[in-house]
Amino acid sequence: MRRSVFGLAVSLGMMFFHTGGAAADAGLNVVGTGDGLEMLREIGEGFAGQHPEIELSIPPSIGSGGGIAAVSSGAERLGRVARPLKESEVGSGLIYIPIAKIPSAVFTHPSSGVSALSSADLVKLYSGEITNWSELGGADLRVKLVRREDADSTLQVLRGSMPGWKDLKFSARSKTAVTTQDAINTAMNVEGAIAFGPYSRPLESGLSVLKVDGHHPTDDSYPSAVTLALIYKDGTMDDEMEAFVDFSRSEKAHALIKNYGGVPVTN
Repeated sequence: MRRSVFGLAVSLGMMFFHTGGAAADAGLNVVGTGDGLEMLREIGEGFAGQHPEIELSIPPSIGSGGGIAAVSSGAERLGRVARPLKESEVGSGLIYIPIAKIPSAVFTHPSSGVSALSSADLVKLYSGEITNWSELGGADLRVKLVRREDADSTLQVLRGSMPGWKDLKFSARSKTAVTTQDAINTAMNVEGAIAFGPYSRPLESGLSVLKVDGHHPTDDSYPSAVTLALIYKDGTMDDEMEAFVDFSRSEKAHALIKNYGGVPVTN
């Protein structure tokens, strides 16, 4: 009988993943990054409809590094990452299969009163030069900065592609979110907050997803995106893993990716 955790609360999902070998024995778990989590769970639901005999789980985020560690150690068969593999990781036998590009969005609590900023404005905000939204034509409200840890995939993409971010030094007043969902929840619940993370259409409900230099994250000219990929260890591919990998690159999965604002990777 197939068991699914798609509808469970995050806390229950974390408990499910951290119950030692029980989770690994229960079926096929795809563990790792929080980037594109809702999108991948939607793909999982489509897969489950076609393969009810496979017990599939897409647990909450443990980060790209956590997914790599789990697959490398043999604790899990499939992982999900939002950064390229390092040479040492490829050398250890990990196989990388890109499935989607996800724009790196900047979003605020609606109370900010802004819907578009320049890349220069973003640098001034995150460096602490601008501290009140009224300085950018928004509400008379203090800016609450939410950043990610230095190894975060979205931050790495922004540093490599967003003007002014390569050498940006974050204000000491910024809060570090430890997961993508933490960044989203803070921006959604704290007045004046601004954060960044992988774009998905559900962000548009409850948050202000900013245009940057006139471009929305779904525009072709938007500069920043992460690549969501599946990983596994060479020599471990089995029928269940192959079925999910194949489905994640199918036309049905491509349609789901587009519905979430992503771009399917076709080769």
